[in-house]
Amino acid sequence: MGGCVVKTTVEIADDLFLRVQKMAREENTTFRALTEESLRNMLESKKPARKKLPPLVTFKGGGLTEEFKDASWEKIRNELYRGRGA
Repeated sequence: MGGCVVKTTVEIADDLFLRVQKMAREENTTFRALTEESLRNMLESKKPARKKLPPLVTFKGGGLTEEFKDASWEKIRNELYRGRGA
């Protein structure tokens, strides 16, 4: 995944270490690979959920009036803000 490797020392309970070592042997992988996979899974599960957007509000009608059908955004914006000090 990443190109850089950092060596570190982590203290874990003996029974947990032995269980992971056993699993690594059974799955023909390494303690390191299982540890990295577990850490990635934990980080992924802790990501904040993406907020859903509210439903799109629509109005009945035929779209833009003739005056604005081919108008630039600048013309539409100016009309929206006319009389509001902008």
